[in-house]
Amino acid sequence: MNVSIEQALMTGSGDTPEQAAAAARRLTERIVADGLADIDYAPVESPFGTLYAASTHRGLVRLAFPEESLDEFLERLARKLSPRIVAAPASLDSVRRELDEYFSGRRRAFDLALDWALITPFARRVLRKTAAIPYGGHLSYAEVAAEAGSPRGARAAGNALGSNPIPIVIPCHRVLHSGGGLGGYGGGLDRKRFLLELEGATQGRASSSGRKTRPS
Repeated sequence: MNVSIEQALMTGSGDTPEQAAAAARRLTERIVADGLADIDYAPVESPFGTLYAASTHRGLVRLAFPEESLDEFLERLARKLSPRIVAAPASLDSVRRELDEYFSGRRRAFDLALDWALITPFARRVLRKTAAIPYGGHLSYAEVAAEAGSPRGARAAGNALGSNPIPIVIPCHRVLHSGGGLGGYGGGLDRKRFLLELEGATQGRASSSGRKTRPS
């Protein structure tokens, strides 16, 4: 099983656990400062429990819901991107701050760099259109598919949305069935409903165009 750099440093040492932890922190800080890791990760507290966020030099690359254990999270990152992973909370400070502001109702648009490396070309087109849906707005699966250049690809668009590796920040919860039904959601329908209610998108869905003006 793949492990993070920090976890590896804390195993196999003859030091006390406290000494090993201190040494691991120092080495982690050096690894981060020298840019030797390809991926930084950190836990992020949310109304759903502890999320895990990961970033590369390009930006946020993954955000995982609590059902995904830390071991699973790291394993997938190591397999798909790089095993050079380090726990570096300071590197994810802006991600944690913006998510906290969003959940508390103080932020309506994210200002984070994103790394699209885990997203296939078609899914990237779908998710880029999804990322442009404003706070409080929504589109249908068919509309997102059409805007991504595949007018008959609503099902494929749904699959792309369901595999979104950066939920919430790329707001796939803002895509609904044409009749206004919730549709699906990788994080579960209760969370999708929570996010839509947080944004006020469940009130007065007179239009599914998603062209709602972003609140200031």
